[in-house]
Amino acid sequence: MDLDRVDTEILNALQQNGRLSNRDLADKVSLSNAPCWRRVKRLEQEGYIRGYAAIIDSDKIGLKMCAFAEVSLDNHHPDTVAGFLEMVNRCPEILECHAVSGGCDYLLKVLSRDMESYQEFLSHNVLNQKGVRTANTLFSMKRQKVSVEIPVKY
Repeated sequence: MDLDRVDTEILNALQQNGRLSNRDLADKVSLSNAPCWRRVKRLEQEGYIRGYAAIIDSDKIGLKMCAFAEVSLDNHHPDTVAGFLEMVNRCPEILECHAVSGGCDYLLKVLSRDMESYQEFLSHNVLNQKGVRTANTLFSMKRQKVSVEIPVKY
């Protein structure tokens, strides 16, 4: 499906405030209530909108350390990769996992309370996982930009 101007305006408005009422959203994108509601439902059904969530300040809940772990596997055998990805999906500390090109196989974004809790997480989960060869960590010193908004343009 091609997105038109109104679809992109709906997506951008909901990214800025996912709690907009249908009436407020309709006003914002210059539609009446029913057509706006139908468009949102269609965007949800077609997978453009995957869900709605509250964005929580990790510092406020004590998760002040953000780390990026560069993980290399011993091999890319399907069982090795499947075991690694099962561990990734089991660990709530891992916010993102990307298969990457370059000097490692995966890049993990991890939140933890402090250095000690990160070390414990890394030792008990990542380095303890069968097939993991190495894990090198980059620590975020200061968050310069954090966004969950995807640039949607018409």
